[in-house]
Amino acid sequence: MSQTITVQHDGASAELESGATALEALKALEAVRGQIVAATVDGHEWDLDRPVPDGAELAAVYADTEQGRAILRHSTAHLMAQAVTQLFPGAKWAIGPPIEDGFYYDFDVERPFTPEDLEAIEARMAALAREKQTYVRVEVTREAALDEFADQPYKTEVIELVDAGTIVSAVDTAPEEATGDGDGPTFTVYRNVRPDGSVAWSDLCRGPHVVSTERIPAFKLLRSAGAYWRGREDRPMLQRIYGTAWESKKALTAHLELLEEARKRDHRKLGRDLELVHFPEELGPGLSIFLPAGAMVRKLMEDWIRDETLARGYQPVYTPHIAKEDLWHISGHLENYAELMYPGMDLDDSDRGGEGQEHRPGSAYRLKPMNCPFHILAFTSRTRSYRELPIRISELGTVYRYERSGVVNGMLRARGFTQDDSHIFCRDDQVVDEIADCVEFARDLYRVFGLGEPSRVAISTRPEKSLAGNDEAWAAAEQALIDAVARTGLPYETDPGEGAFYGPKIDIHARDAIGREWQLTTVQIDFNLPERFDVSYVGADGAKHRPYMVHRALFGSIERFFAVMLESFNGAFPTWLAPEQVRVVPVAADFLDYAQEVAGALRAHRVRVEVDAGDGTLGNKIRDAQTSKVPYSLVVGGSEADAGTVAIRPYHGEQRKDVELDAFVHELVDEIEQKRPPQPLPGGPT
Repeated sequence: MSQTITVQHDGASAELESGATALEALKALEAVRGQIVAATVDGHEWDLDRPVPDGAELAAVYADTEQGRAILRHSTAHLMAQAVTQLFPGAKWAIGPPIEDGFYYDFDVERPFTPEDLEAIEARMAALAREKQTYVRVEVTREAALDEFADQPYKTEVIELVDAGTIVSAVDTAPEEATGDGDGPTFTVYRNVRPDGSVAWSDLCRGPHVVSTERIPAFKLLRSAGAYWRGREDRPMLQRIYGTAWESKKALTAHLELLEEARKRDHRKLGRDLELVHFPEELGPGLSIFLPAGAMVRKLMEDWIRDETLARGYQPVYTPHIAKEDLWHISGHLENYAELMYPGMDLDDSDRGGEGQEHRPGSAYRLKPMNCPFHILAFTSRTRSYRELPIRISELGTVYRYERSGVVNGMLRARGFTQDDSHIFCRDDQVVDEIADCVEFARDLYRVFGLGEPSRVAISTRPEKSLAGNDEAWAAAEQALIDAVARTGLPYETDPGEGAFYGPKIDIHARDAIGREWQLTTVQIDFNLPERFDVSYVGADGAKHRPYMVHRALFGSIERFFAVMLESFNGAFPTWLAPEQVRVVPVAADFLDYAQEVAGALRAHRVRVEVDAGDGTLGNKIRDAQTSKVPYSLVVGGSEADAGTVAIRPYHGEQRKDVELDAFVHELVDEIEQKRPPQPLPGGPT
């Protein structure tokens, strides 16, 4: 008599023969409602054709979910690698994980890939998909894995790293695949098997995957780029191919249309076309110059945040851009963050210990990667009483981080940027109030700057490797974050284990005009720095107490937030933020005097206005104003001069004629003072 097993789903159960697969179990449980790519078994992702254990709790992983798409994309990455190795004999393959909206795979090949190569690879992928190859999971010993991938140096390095217990980020395998039995770890290998049973290709991988290549309905290769192995510049430069895969051709088409719209809105392109920002090669990657028009937008952003922080009880400070290494030793940055810090600078002899004397450790200076230690020094500049708390310290502080060239992305991932950085020192009975105020502050900022309500609020809890704070402190801090967000009424999600090593945090996201989600604001509790700097205040009992330290950056960084706004508005900033708010266009030189009069009336109310006194045609002048995305163009001629009116051509909205100048000035000033977003929101003519 054959053995049976029992499986469960959402309170229902079913009995099956031992050896039943996840797909058979889901069907027996009537837990299949659409296109599925995998299952979860007791919370672990599981191949559909893999046998399930007795008593397992199952759920389907659907293709149109983020979890399902990640599995689909991982399978497509394997398909791409197989195609590359067929078209480029001798190619070595490294890692190929799914990423947001897509996947990539790194290869060691003789030359960089060309666009024509990508077309050929994509065509070969389509042909392989039609072969209906199955993804077969096999567990092998360390020795067998090393033998199977003996000609693949990057795979053998991964095996050795896993065997040593070293975790490699973004690697296409993981230590959890090691069983740790007496014979050493067991690794999983996925083999692409043809219908005749022959192995077409294999890869070291944690899985799971779709059952067969025919279950990959829609994919597209996007671009290639260089990438250092394991992200280290002292390792080989590999060639990375990026692609995307979706659950249907319709979903792929929608995504490609979004990518095209995003390309048109790229902040680097808009910044150049609208003369807002400049990325000269002489500065190097990740550094930029705000040109006058962009600097005006930035000034308005900074003015708003400065005024608001003062109104909300923050105390401003200014801190240096560099400090001795002593500070970074105390803070732990040289211990935990050195790779993202610029090298030390040895300065004059007084710092070295004098000519001919031995260099004193810690005497070098470092550019600051964060503002936190400086704000702690401001707090500890004298003894603090419990009556003074909370103390909210704020600064627009510029920091410098040596981001790898492969991840630098204009202003979105920069090497030098300014944070609206604040650190709040408070008692335990104040922390919920302070964090709730930070979340509401972020909410107000998103509204004012045209991004609407937060799209996602995520509370990240204690990671597996936390280096500061005890169990009780972490539990209290996590509950404080939950209570604070709940008080605001915003829905929130929990990201288990995603907190920093030094404390839990809140990440607040916003969605832009074309539906992309951006993580902008962070509010974080820090157990680490107060301990390292021995931060304290004197309590009502006369004893020293450790305050809560809350980091918060609402913009995140000025540069990143500027870039997100620029792309969301497609360069057409709301009137209050626009570098040029009004352009007056006389229909002929005879009416230039009236145009200047109109401009003068606007300037009297501090409106940023220009008069187009050039020799071009009226049509060209109006088109130039539209191309420059000026919120309002005012056309004036003889009838307007005689009647004291203007003809309004807004960037957004309908044209109006014969509008009294005073009435327009009143409307415009009210719009600017109210900081109203453009109508319709955002976008408009491109």
